[in-house]
Amino acid sequence: MVLTYLIIFVTVAVSAFAMSNEELFSRLRFNAYDVKHSNQWYRFFTYGFLHAGYVHLFINMLVLYSFGVIVESYFKIYFPGKSGFYYLLMYAGGLMLSIIPSYGKHKNDVFYNAVGASGAVSAVVFSSIILYPAGKIFLFLIPVPIPAPVFGVLYVGYEYYMAKNGRDNIGHDAHLWGALFGLIFTIALKPGLVGMFLQQIGM
Repeated sequence: MVLTYLIIFVTVAVSAFAMSNEELFSRLRFNAYDVKHSNQWYRFFTYGFLHAGYVHLFINMLVLYSFGVIVESYFKIYFPGKSGFYYLLMYAGGLMLSIIPSYGKHKNDVFYNAVGASGAVSAVVFSSIILYPAGKIFLFLIPVPIPAPVFGVLYVGYEYYMAKNGRDNIGHDAHLWGALFGLIFTIALKPGLVGMFLQQIGM
């Protein structure tokens, strides 16, 4: 699972260094105003290698590790010779596309900033759900495993609600759009997964 480990290593290294270097952190974070008015489009990508703190970093990387190894394994089975390219394309696409709604809302707001790999990680999680619907997901403080498809429905519903009504300074838009991107991207690569998914959940 080389790519998952590589992404984790690079993200941890960049995040840790940037958290102790305010100038670097400011240059790499997503600032929609700077993207639009200073043409700093690289921020669509670099913000995903920064995190607001070590707890934020740990949670994202733990989730990426847990689901990334599943997605990499299935991609190697379904897309031999192209699995690594598709995996990186999905991760990068989830990272960049998930922040577009925030860009649209805040492109003239000089004070809006965003960091974190959550959009890309959500893409990986939802790719794993369509690839391995029999999987179980464990959440903190919930003592029973949640079937992956049930978790997917609950997650989308929660993130949609919070994106509309939340005031917690968390990028729920990015979570939602990253999740949808991962799902659609994986199905687009192998449409037959839809039938396999329905069969495995008994439909």
